[in-house]
Amino acid sequence: MTRDQASGLRMMNQPNNDKVKVIAVSGGKGGVGKTSVSINTAVALAEKGKRVLVLDADLGLANVDVMLGIRAEKNLSHVLSGDAELDDIIVREVTKGIGIVPATSGTQAMVELTQAQHAGLIRAFSEMRTQFDILIVDTAAGISDMVLSFSRASQDVLIVVCDEPTSITDAYALIKILSREHGVFHFKIVANMVRSLREGMELFAKLSKVTDRFLDVALELVATVPFDENLRKSVRKQKLVVEAFPKSPSAIAYHGLANKIMTWPIPQQPGGHLEFFVERLVQRKPTEEDRASE
Repeated sequence: MTRDQASGLRMMNQPNNDKVKVIAVSGGKGGVGKTSVSINTAVALAEKGKRVLVLDADLGLANVDVMLGIRAEKNLSHVLSGDAELDDIIVREVTKGIGIVPATSGTQAMVELTQAQHAGLIRAFSEMRTQFDILIVDTAAGISDMVLSFSRASQDVLIVVCDEPTSITDAYALIKILSREHGVFHFKIVANMVRSLREGMELFAKLSKVTDRFLDVALELVATVPFDENLRKSVRKQKLVVEAFPKSPSAIAYHGLANKIMTWPIPQQPGGHLEFFVERLVQRKPTEEDRASE
C-alpha cells in the first residue's frame, strides 16, 4: 500500500468514535493452536453480546477461512493493491455474527510487505465504517516484522504456549524482542492443550522463571485450555468447539477467557506509537460511563 493509498483510506470516512479493544494473539511458533484460540474466543465473546472482528494477520499462510470452511471473494491483498476497502472484504455472519477479515495463502508478496505497508494497513483500520467492539488479530508464527508490527499496535498481547520445549523457547524469543526492541512489557499467557489446570500452571511457571531472570516484563496467566478430543473433532468438521461441543472442557475454557477479556480496560489515550484505531482514542470524548468506571 502506498502512502497515497493509505491516506485515501483514512480520508474516505469520518472515524467511528466508539473505542475498540484490540488483542493480538501470537505464539512464537506454529502448531500451538493460536488460531483456534482466536476464533473460539471470538465466538464466545459474540455469544456474550460483543461485536467481534477477527483479522487473519498471517498474510501469506492464511488459515482462518480454512478452519471455518469459508471462501472469501476478496482479501487483504485487494486492500493493499487499492482494489477494495477493508469494509468491503469482511466476511460477515460466518458464525454467531462475528466478522472475518481474510488474508491470502501462498502469496509470497504478502509475506514480504514493508514496514510502511504494515503501518498503512494498521492505520486503515481507524477509518472502517463497520462498527464492532473487539478486534482479535490472529498473527503469524515467528518473530517476523509482520508479527511484531501487529503485536505492538495492539492494546493487549496474548501469547499461546504449549508444554513443549520449542513452544516455550519461541514464546520467550517473541516476548524478548517485543520488550527489548518495541516497548511491550505486559503479556497475557494462554497455556494450551494441557492435561490439567496444574499442568497449565506449571507450564506458566516454566516460562515465568526464564522471563523473570532475564527480562523486565510482567506475565499473567489468563487461561488454561485443556487437551480435548472434542476440539480435534470440531476441527475435522470445520466447526468451532464452542458451537459443536459447548459443554466440552475446551469450550468452557474459551468462555472463561472471554469473560476475562471483557474486564480488560481500553486505554483512554494512545500510547505514543503506531496503534490500531489510534484516531478513535484521540478524538473520542469520555462518556459518563467511562468516568464512572475509572
